[in-house]
Amino acid sequence: MPTRHDAPKYMTADEAVKLVKSGDHVFVQGSCSLPEALIAALARRGNELRGVILYNALALGRRVSPLCNPRYKDSFLIDSFFVSNAVRGWVNDGFATTTPRFLGQVPQLFRDGTIRLDVAFINCSLPDENGYVSYGISADVTPAAVECARIIVAQINPLIPFSYGDALIHVSKLDAMVEVHDPLAEVKIDPPTEKVERIGQLVADLIPDGATLQIGVGDIPNSVLGALAGHRHLGVHTEALTDGMVPLIESGVIDNSLKKVEPGRSVATLALGTRRLYDFMDRNESLLMKDVEWVNDPFIISRNDNVTAINSCIEIDLTGQICADSIGTRIYSGVGGQHDFVYGASRSRNGQAIHAMLSTTSSGKNKIKPVLSSGAGVVTTRFQTHWVVTEYGAVNLRGRNLHERARLLISIAAPEFREQLDREAFERLGYAYLRSNHWH
Repeated sequence: MPTRHDAPKYMTADEAVKLVKSGDHVFVQGSCSLPEALIAALARRGNELRGVILYNALALGRRVSPLCNPRYKDSFLIDSFFVSNAVRGWVNDGFATTTPRFLGQVPQLFRDGTIRLDVAFINCSLPDENGYVSYGISADVTPAAVECARIIVAQINPLIPFSYGDALIHVSKLDAMVEVHDPLAEVKIDPPTEKVERIGQLVADLIPDGATLQIGVGDIPNSVLGALAGHRHLGVHTEALTDGMVPLIESGVIDNSLKKVEPGRSVATLALGTRRLYDFMDRNESLLMKDVEWVNDPFIISRNDNVTAINSCIEIDLTGQICADSIGTRIYSGVGGQHDFVYGASRSRNGQAIHAMLSTTSSGKNKIKPVLSSGAGVVTTRFQTHWVVTEYGAVNLRGRNLHERARLLISIAAPEFREQLDREAFERLGYAYLRSNHWH
């Protein structure tokens, strides 16, 4: 077996995964950069391995993981810090699990030995002239994983962009290298509906010139970015780079000129987008991909002024509790960096946190509720919720009591649910709610 300090060794994926032994703990790189050739090869060893635990963070695959197979239920246990499409069904069927943890604090679990790592599977760019390969679109928890794993196995993939910051490793530190030409997963956003476009404009109207943005992924965040073309001197310090940021950077709307942390450069820890974004990132020194422990640190975030954190909701109750990780008891995603950026924004000079969502589900169910659904996880507590936006308006809950919050949230619910919500608010909050319109 080669050691980390031997000359790099090229081999096939099937040869490389022989470095994994029964009982090993294996890190699998995430974002849209899953090392799928290595995962497929590991699945082919399913009948001979037992008790292998695989850890990933936000890992979007082009397909459901081949490890999610009932034949391998005793071979592999997938433990995800942020559940995504590749393993979501397997988690909710009870064959895999998730470890609740702020994404920015996952590296600490590796570095302090709480979670042992034996092997790391990563997906890297071609080497540069100095022998460095880049993690490309997925720094996040990867720097900590390769720092702590005994064995590092890398796919060498020309489709991975070469990015800068903490997303670099020298080939001399790799134990096995597997040449692939493996397309990355892509996150494609449909054109916005009228309601989504309305939300995007409402959120954009809350963002001042010179703000430093953290913004999530999906149709609403993309619509927000599309509504920012008239803004000036915006900065980016975010968890995820997305396609919607590219035209704003190219046009100079995002110039990072007023940021205190890494001025002049857009800071992120991962990227979720299409080939357009990945090509834009390649050898682009204005983009900095950093360890998620640093990017998501609320105290680093708050050193920027006018931080505006924009995140999504699955549902919200009338006191301002926000669920963003589960649909009832069914795990959908994870906390990610939402809490870190909400808290960081609250500590920033003139900072603000915005939660945006459609008022109803795709099946027409109300997403503003008297109480959260049974089993729903609270990602942003009622003590932290600031702005909430639906297609019916934007309300500011900062400094508002429970009665005021209920009335404000009802005002941006779908009209057909407002009367019922008003009755349910009275049942929950009592006489003072009934009188609340008269107290001021």
